[in-house]
Amino acid sequence: MSEYRAEYERWLNDEAIDEKTKQELASIADENEIKERFFKNLEFGTGGLRGVLGAGTNRMNIYTVRKATQGLANYIVKQGPEAVSMGVAIAHDNRRMSREFCVEAALVLNGNGIKTYIFDSLRPTPVLSFAVRHFHCTAGAVVTASHNPPEYNGYKVYWSDGGQTPYPRDEDIITEVNKVSFSDIKVANQKEAEEQGLFNVAGPEVDDAFIEAVKAQMINPEIAKSSDLEIVYTPLHGTGNIPVRRALSEAGFKNVHVVPEQELPDSEFSTVSYPNPEDPKAFALARALADSVHADLIVGTDPDADRVGVIVKDESGEWAILTGNMTGVILEEYILSQKKAKGELPTNAAIVSTIVSTDLAQKIAEAYGASYFNVLTGFKYIGEKIKEFEATGSHEFLFGFEESYGSLAGTHARDKDAVVSTLLACEAAAYYASKGKSLLDALHDIYEKYGYYKETIESITLKGIQGLEDMQKIMAGLRSAPPALINGVKVIEARDYKTQIVRSFDGFPDQATNLPVSDVLYYVLQDGSWFCVRPSGTEPKIKIYFGVKGKCADDAGIKLNALKSGVIAAMGV
Repeated sequence: MSEYRAEYERWLNDEAIDEKTKQELASIADENEIKERFFKNLEFGTGGLRGVLGAGTNRMNIYTVRKATQGLANYIVKQGPEAVSMGVAIAHDNRRMSREFCVEAALVLNGNGIKTYIFDSLRPTPVLSFAVRHFHCTAGAVVTASHNPPEYNGYKVYWSDGGQTPYPRDEDIITEVNKVSFSDIKVANQKEAEEQGLFNVAGPEVDDAFIEAVKAQMINPEIAKSSDLEIVYTPLHGTGNIPVRRALSEAGFKNVHVVPEQELPDSEFSTVSYPNPEDPKAFALARALADSVHADLIVGTDPDADRVGVIVKDESGEWAILTGNMTGVILEEYILSQKKAKGELPTNAAIVSTIVSTDLAQKIAEAYGASYFNVLTGFKYIGEKIKEFEATGSHEFLFGFEESYGSLAGTHARDKDAVVSTLLACEAAAYYASKGKSLLDALHDIYEKYGYYKETIESITLKGIQGLEDMQKIMAGLRSAPPALINGVKVIEARDYKTQIVRSFDGFPDQATNLPVSDVLYYVLQDGSWFCVRPSGTEPKIKIYFGVKGKCADDAGIKLNALKSGVIAAMGV
């Protein structure tokens, strides 16, 4: 009998598995479906769990959540009595089973004598990050699959600084999770846990403190109070509705129109095919409302409110979608320029972004004398930099962003925060409107000042067992035979973040990447353009990033299209 089939039979006969789950498994007639559910354990990776909901070892369900939480509990217990007494904050989004998973996680921690703080209803991921430090917790967890389709859910773990667990702590937690069997899991009775002071519900004071911290990031608060900006906002059925609207209202923005069809939480995301602010189709209803109210600006947050999408009017009056890089550099330029104008720019200011984000971020930082730091993809690495700056006193973090629509101003959270990013995007829009400009005009000014940088991304979906094998083959092929030319342009450097070697093809000696190990390949071409290939850490995809600098907008567009087609042809995907 195959291993996956043996595991399937174990679930059918295990007394720890409930009858409803066993009935779901027994009803599966497709052998490939059984294999997909049981060919491996759903991996508790460096960011936690994420997967399709359903019964099985390779699915998100109460058993995989309990196992992950028991591993976390074992790790916390090993840190000593103080770590246990400090407790864990837990939040959840609006997805299927999110509340159930949140409560189950709390009760497993309680079963191990660890205090928990959960919220009475859904909350954004940045609120969880904030709450970890607000309650002085040892750790935190949030149940969310971010912007994935409705059939997904996930579970991310945070540490005491409010950031996602860094290396090597993440690996140590993974080791503990992998040791756990169902018979090891301790689950408390909720009523008893409440009586013992282990199961606690966070009060509104956390939300109040979070909103105050968000508003404190404003640079020109008087602008919002006097602005007549017409704003359309959509939470895309997620957690952003209450905190985003509250932040905008308390800041002074009077004309905020919320898309009614997408205002309330909906685990099915029934008005969109993909609840992601990166997807233009997700804004169809928002654009219709914006046209009817003659809006100046559209903003939308993803289900767990850590990413924001921004749409503005172009010269012809049509709606233009800003990429994550565009929004990032607009906010970066606004923050740095306004702080400098007010005499509030620290001499040790720091901007942090990722290796797959636009090179323009570094140019802007350098223009204002701010230090610029590049990190691996994933906001956890930006959070680590904040922690490093605070520990050493070397720099003051001002702003960080990644191309995938996530950014953070300030240090109230240690993960991307769409609440503060939405507020600052609206503040910037109001400021530029007072100068007779739109955010798009501000972006054009940035390009004129620093150069025409342009980026794009190609995602190739590779699902299931075969998809995993195909991703591994693609990465192995690139490592063994890196491309020498793209459209006749020489590749001059290859950065392999898995081997941590930067290899020059111009005769220079190899160097170290000086970044953590990650399955990422990055190539620099002789004309300054670049591309990067990596398997997604949250979706069954391999992602290819591209970046160029042109003499003008059209030149940059031509170069980018040529680079993209040349790389894809060279990779054979």
